[in-house]
Amino acid sequence: MQLSYRLTNIFIHRSKMPQTTPYSSKFNPSTYSSNHSHRQPVEENYGGLHYRDNKLVSGSLEALIQLLVPTVDYYPDRSYIFTFLLSSRLFLHPFELMSRVCYLCVDHHRVGDPQTDKKRIREIAPKIVQLLTEWTETFPYDFRDERMMRSLKEMTHRLAFGDELSRRAMQRLIQRLLRKLTTLGQYEESLATSSATAAAMDRPLALKSKQQLVRREECVLNLCDDPFVFAQQLTHIEMERLSYIGPEEFVRAFAQKRPSDNHKSLFSKRKASNLEAYVEWFNRLSYLTATEICMPVKKKHRARVLEFFIDVAQECFNIGNFNSLMAIITGMNMNPVSRLKKTWNKVNTDKFDILVHQMDPSSNFYNYRTALRGATQRSSTAHTSQEMIVIPFFSLFIKDIYFLNEGCVNRLPNGHINFEKFWELAKQVSEFLSWRQVICPFERDRKTLQYLISTPVFSEDELQLASYESEGPENNLERDTRRSLRSSLSRM
Repeated sequence: MQLSYRLTNIFIHRSKMPQTTPYSSKFNPSTYSSNHSHRQPVEENYGGLHYRDNKLVSGSLEALIQLLVPTVDYYPDRSYIFTFLLSSRLFLHPFELMSRVCYLCVDHHRVGDPQTDKKRIREIAPKIVQLLTEWTETFPYDFRDERMMRSLKEMTHRLAFGDELSRRAMQRLIQRLLRKLTTLGQYEESLATSSATAAAMDRPLALKSKQQLVRREECVLNLCDDPFVFAQQLTHIEMERLSYIGPEEFVRAFAQKRPSDNHKSLFSKRKASNLEAYVEWFNRLSYLTATEICMPVKKKHRARVLEFFIDVAQECFNIGNFNSLMAIITGMNMNPVSRLKKTWNKVNTDKFDILVHQMDPSSNFYNYRTALRGATQRSSTAHTSQEMIVIPFFSLFIKDIYFLNEGCVNRLPNGHINFEKFWELAKQVSEFLSWRQVICPFERDRKTLQYLISTPVFSEDELQLASYESEGPENNLERDTRRSLRSSLSRM
């Protein structure tokens, strides 16, 4: 095979290659400082891999695959494993990569002599187990594909030929993977159930009298009037949903549909990614905030709810929960809430103004990014689990990854994969993974959690009408809008 011949040539020279570097040194600012402007970078090529100053910057797909494959005296850097497993799906299906890795690890080096083959498998088996452990723990969703799981089980049988200990290690690996996939499946099922329940509960809102809906005194304060406890429950939801987002979801949107992807697999059955579900949670919290503020009939009650959510937003900032903070601010800045001038006049907005300034989008969210760096630094030196919490403003995080992808080509003119781009992508995603693995330390309040997840919220039109019912229209245009909304919503 031509591919095997080229990969064999790469293997011969691999011991002479510079070792790929971890993120900390790879992205040290000094690498790009002016101190290097007075000399030419050292460019080196090794069998389809291109290095600059001992850093891997590009390579052919075949050479990069070979760099992933362990041997008796070689194991790839963990940073390289993560980066390549993350980015390779832009060029080939994970199953195709798994097939090549399995072939290169075992079949490619068979000589036909049972004793020699058994000895080599025994020598290489622990490193194969280590590589597959990293793959299954970091990218478990890949193994919802029936073909991936089949390959994993086949590798177990191959390793059993030479090493009983490695066979047992593979069995434990598969058991852990199946438990994780079961948990992931249960979580996705709970999301689907919650969405269906919320939709069923939202529908009667539009069928009831708008006057009945708006003219009620019950509100969130009757459930929980402590902003810190409320912010803690928001953080529980945020961290749980973050924990189920797979790193591959960040690059899935960049991968074009491939004909081979039509293969029947558990992975392809997913109707919505966990990433999308997390974005939907942000929208729900924004509308929930606006709904709770617009609901009370009395101005003093609306002002109390408004002050409560300002305090909740402040607590979210203190915790490091920037996503809930931004969702609450977004809800307060919706027109149905922002137009309630009489309500706002009864509230001291100094704290709110400071929070809005922190999340100001000007200068590419400079203030927020500064606060995020501070929270990240606090997390890295934390003495308590609470200090470790970092929940980024997720829509901006996605936007940053999107522009990184759009701003850099995947392949260079010579056909090489632009690995500099994928080092940076992996750096951003790996930072997310470090935030994701923190366990929420706060005590759960089940009633508040259930309320946050399932209580009905107003639609955009219902919010606007509720706002007009709370504080009447100020001009003819608003009066016409209220009349139109009453008419259209009463027919639902």
